Amino acid sequence: MSLNTFGHLFRVTTWGESHGPAIGCTVDGCPPGLALSEVDLQPWLDRRKPGQNKYTTQRQEADEVRILSGVFEGLTTGTPIQLMIENTDQRSKDYGDIAQSFRPGHADITYHQKYGVRDYRGGGRSSARETAARVAAGGVARAVLAALAPTVRITGYMVQMGPHGIDRARLDLGQVPQNPFWCPDSVAAADWADYLDGLRKSGNSVGAVIEVVAEGVPAGLGAPLYGKLDSDLASAMMSINAVKGVEIGDGMAAAALTGVENADEMRMGPGGVEFLTNHAGGILGGISSGQPVVCRFAVKPTSSILTPRRTINARGEEVDLITKGRHDPCVGIRAVPVGEAMMALVLADHLLLDRGQTGGVRGVIG
Repeated sequence: MSLNTFGHLFRVTTWGESHGPAIGCTVDGCPPGLALSEVDLQPWLDRRKPGQNKYTTQRQEADEVRILSGVFEGLTTGTPIQLMIENTDQRSKDYGDIAQSFRPGHADITYHQKYGVRDYRGGGRSSARETAARVAAGGVARAVLAALAPTVRITGYMVQMGPHGIDRARLDLGQVPQNPFWCPDSVAAADWADYLDGLRKSGNSVGAVIEVVAEGVPAGLGAPLYGKLDSDLASAMMSINAVKGVEIGDGMAAAALTGVENADEMRMGPGGVEFLTNHAGGILGGISSGQPVVCRFAVKPTSSILTPRRTINARGEEVDLITKGRHDPCVGIRAVPVGEAMMALVLADHLLLDRGQTGGVRGVIG
């Protein structure tokens, strides 16, 4: 299986399976001389790890990250950084009954069709467990951002669970860490708790929409055609397990606007250009405008559920399938820190690309 690497100058290769001895990644292209230790990375993994509340899988993983290379005496050396996270709570027996059957909505059948062999224990590489390695790599990317663009602040939150969205008039980022859904609307969070409880107890699951905003992004990141900042962001978010759609700025809603409504008008302010709106999500022509970069992605419902579903097995027989084990009733909850990590990785990559091409030179206005 190839194509386990993403990024241009700041490159990340993830490895490992859900029920293997460990998962991890290799981060290549990190500049030397940056302060980095496990202590810097662990808080991001702690936000993603399973078993933190009744609304996520009850698999108990410490998700403790180890730095195996690329750091000496607390500083990055410029060589590949190898990160490892041990798997400590696998229950492979939970998957014994479905070893020969294909879960509807899951990658089981396409893996079998493509490779002729698959790791049925938790989905192997297709498991959301792989995203822990991305979050660890995102911690390295945040160290790069802190050094090269200290104004950047990345915040992710859930804006919709199933058909239930937040009220943006009540949006309060201070509420995001105060509830298990990373929800910026306390009223919506309370409603979601009751809604998800009912789904969880009935053996069902539901999807979600996550929004990730990067503030303080300098203007000039990205390129007009095949190196667009938004195309790389869309690719990064779409690569997250279970993601089925990505939007930048107003996204699909922009199709319903007129040119007058959609245009982000400009004026000169004390600090330079000021945009009066941000329909474009901080990216124009593939290049960051200096406004907040806004990205949303839709996560499908968890396909491993206790409700019987019709499917087939490897012999071509029609069967009904119940997936036992420990699964997220809404995998979108733990996708929030993953989305933040992918935003950090893309921005760090584009900062290095820009530094290599322009040296930070910018056109002067006024």
